[in-house]
Amino acid sequence: MSASAVPTTVEARATAAWRGVVSVGLIAGGVVLYLCVVGIVPIFSTRPLIQDVVSLGQLSLLLTFLSGGYVAVARAPRGPLAGILAGALVGLISGAFLSGLILLSTAVNLRAFLPNASPELFELLTLGSDPAVDGFWVPMVVGLLGGALGAGLALLPRRARELVILNLTALVLLGLFAGLARQRMLSGDFGDIADQARNVFASEGLTVVGALLTIAVTSLAYLAWTGLHVRARARSMPAEPRRVSAIVIGVLIFALVLAMPWLGGKFVAQTVAMIALYILMGLGLNITLGFAGLLDLGFVAFFAVGAYTVALLTSTGDFGLLGLPWWAAVPFGVVAAMVFGVFLGLPILGIRGDYLAIATLGFGEIISILIKSDVLKPWLGGPQGITSIPPPIATQPNDFLYGPVQIYYVALAIAAFIAFASWRLRASRLGRAWLAIREDEDVAEALGVNLVQSKTLAYMLGAAFAGLGGAILVGLLGSVFPSTFNIVVSINVAAVVVVGGMGSIPGVIVGAIVLIGLPELFREFSEYRYLFYGLVLMFMMRFRPEGLWPSRAGRREMHGAEGPSTALPLDATEAS
Repeated sequence: MSASAVPTTVEARATAAWRGVVSVGLIAGGVVLYLCVVGIVPIFSTRPLIQDVVSLGQLSLLLTFLSGGYVAVARAPRGPLAGILAGALVGLISGAFLSGLILLSTAVNLRAFLPNASPELFELLTLGSDPAVDGFWVPMVVGLLGGALGAGLALLPRRARELVILNLTALVLLGLFAGLARQRMLSGDFGDIADQARNVFASEGLTVVGALLTIAVTSLAYLAWTGLHVRARARSMPAEPRRVSAIVIGVLIFALVLAMPWLGGKFVAQTVAMIALYILMGLGLNITLGFAGLLDLGFVAFFAVGAYTVALLTSTGDFGLLGLPWWAAVPFGVVAAMVFGVFLGLPILGIRGDYLAIATLGFGEIISILIKSDVLKPWLGGPQGITSIPPPIATQPNDFLYGPVQIYYVALAIAAFIAFASWRLRASRLGRAWLAIREDEDVAEALGVNLVQSKTLAYMLGAAFAGLGGAILVGLLGSVFPSTFNIVVSINVAAVVVVGGMGSIPGVIVGAIVLIGLPELFREFSEYRYLFYGLVLMFMMRFRPEGLWPSRAGRREMHGAEGPSTALPLDATEAS
């Protein structure tokens, strides 16, 4: 190679690198423009994270600028100055998209075809300045600064970068929970602490004092964790002290879980009860899908069978049959769901892959149509449903266990038992047969696995867990309606299993918390709920297809024998 060719090669690489930076800026610009025109920024701006400082809508734009600058560092030529310049360029380009939108709004009535292009949006983007005079520069300046900060974050040492990200995460989470914490502390018997709640928590979001306090506490906790080398010390501990420490931590977590309704109120109790409900159904689908590899999109059918069976046996209304206590009716609901599991399993034993998903989806739709039909209306109530279902424990309105609190404890206890049962099943001979079927049915049959028996048991047990979830639902709501049982329930349960990690019991729990618990914080933005739901699924499939807490087998299938170094811990079965 000649000497003159070397600079040419270097220049070509630099040119390609800056083209990559520009492409990142264009993508970030498209994202911020989308956030504005679909209404996310103006609507989410009604939810403050830090009072009078930043809202959830503004944070969505800032995070996009920061993320663009962070990603640009990997595309830019080497060197900290080039990285900062690349981040600033990405922020400038993405901000220019918003500046162009502002200028366009001064010449064209955008609301005629973009209803969310409101004066409130442009006032937010220009920070109250005149869009036609100097306000259109604001997004470009903010984008430039945000992109440069994102690039600076990427260039920080690992510990410093982790500290900044941890502080941002803590501010967002506490900002979302602040209103709930304030309301609970002011309405409960917390003594002098309640008076200080006003200084830390606003009616919505944190106060400035609360934000500074959050940063201080989070930073001290992180510095203590890293400075004392807690993780390294824990790994170097002898087996017996480590076991004792694990027991102590487990007892503390258990005590915190028991006190959650008292600390968080009935809203938290109801939310956790819904999480436990989906954990039950997720563990059931984890048997059929995660263990046996049988995709069941009609899972809502077993959920409906369990719910309606318990409702018919316990209701004191027009459609009640026996007026049994909730506890006495639950076994009948579980058995009825198991029978329907066999009814579904036997005809489709020879079906595999996509055809199996379509067949089970059809079964779920059949059950949904039947409970809405006029044929079964005299027995199931049709669209008006079944009401007057008593709770598991009869209480007065002023009792602590009144309402969703008792379902909280019931659902958690049952979910813990089912998780233990699933863990034992996985380690059993039947569990190993399911895993063999998931890998290859033909090889499993050649090795002596009874496919008919194993598949039928998988459907039966999965249906039983779903029926138990339906029983908990009617105890929580006190009524049951056909509109509750649609395909969205089956999709949610399947997403819980996939996002958590197929075949992983802790993964189901984590998936239920992420997909069922966190969206409850955004109930006032319900029209965007499925948008973010889809974004989470896309992110998972692209960057972590094995799930948030994968099993060893799932991680090995996705990443080879060693797996990614950032993987979460194994579940208890595989760790042993």
